[in-house]
Amino acid sequence: MNRKSTRLLIPLLSILSALVVSTLIIFMAGRDPLMIFQKMFHATFGSAYGAGQVLFRMTTLIFVALAVALPFQVRLFNIGAEGQLQMGAFAAAMTGAMLPAWVPSPASIPLCIMSAMAAGAGWALFAGVLKVRFGVNEVIGTIMLNFIAQGITGYLLTWHFAIPSTVHTAPITDAAVIPAFDTLTGWFANSPANLSTLLAIGIALLFRILLFSSRFGYEMRAVGLQPDAARYGGINAGMHTLTAMGIGGAAAGLGAANIVLGYRHFYEAGMTGGVGFAGIAVALLAGAHPLWILLSALFFGVLEYGGLTINAWIPKDIFMIIEALTIILVIAFSALGRRLG
Repeated sequence: MNRKSTRLLIPLLSILSALVVSTLIIFMAGRDPLMIFQKMFHATFGSAYGAGQVLFRMTTLIFVALAVALPFQVRLFNIGAEGQLQMGAFAAAMTGAMLPAWVPSPASIPLCIMSAMAAGAGWALFAGVLKVRFGVNEVIGTIMLNFIAQGITGYLLTWHFAIPSTVHTAPITDAAVIPAFDTLTGWFANSPANLSTLLAIGIALLFRILLFSSRFGYEMRAVGLQPDAARYGGINAGMHTLTAMGIGGAAAGLGAANIVLGYRHFYEAGMTGGVGFAGIAVALLAGAHPLWILLSALFFGVLEYGGLTINAWIPKDIFMIIEALTIILVIAFSALGRRLG
């Protein structure tokens, strides 16, 4: 079996195995697994609203998974997408709230997006500098930066920028709002799905070109595969480490386009909901490949929203188990494949 077939087979086996185990758990909980999965499928894809909810969740997951996938190419494990997303969301919300009403949408939306990207990239670069300059493990660095990001945004929100008697900032200007599909086309009626989904797909395609169709991507992957050989060949490993972290952080910050500009229209406490950590699972299931991330994010989006829709029959935690089992099995099957290979 060739390498490409193995890379495809491992995620499929992992998903199927996780579904089998979860089916047994549902059965032991006294419910009919077939009925549960039918209701979940109907709720997610049987209505325009359900499909829109899945699309909305999928969009943010694409951004944060890409934030993990790019550094992974240079063998960096970016656990900081949650903090980078928080910083990006806060920056986008504050930029959108402070923009004058006369600034038109063609300028307002890009300004908010660039603000989110800059905040996410800057936060990720902290971990990159600690790695390159001081040898601090990026896992430790990004985890600690997650806590710091939570503290900074919480402090700024609570003490400086929250509207009195609320836990959110002032709303962004109308010109900075990314239109919903429902508003423009009537698709996904009443759901939060918006045009930032197209941006997410475009960024995934751009990452695919960057990694596999450019000299820069070739050098980046060379650093990840054989860092000593790459240095001998004149490739600056430190530069690629910083670049991968910076671009990854910018991708995480872009999640604000979906959450802040496309849906909530302000920043509030807890609005990211741990989605940055879910993005790690999405990236691992996709083997850190930008295009496979699209399908992986769709799968996790279905599980996240589907779990909520059938909560009256079975705890939604069952579907969190499916997510966790899938990733554990991906790791296990990958290790087994390397051993057998």
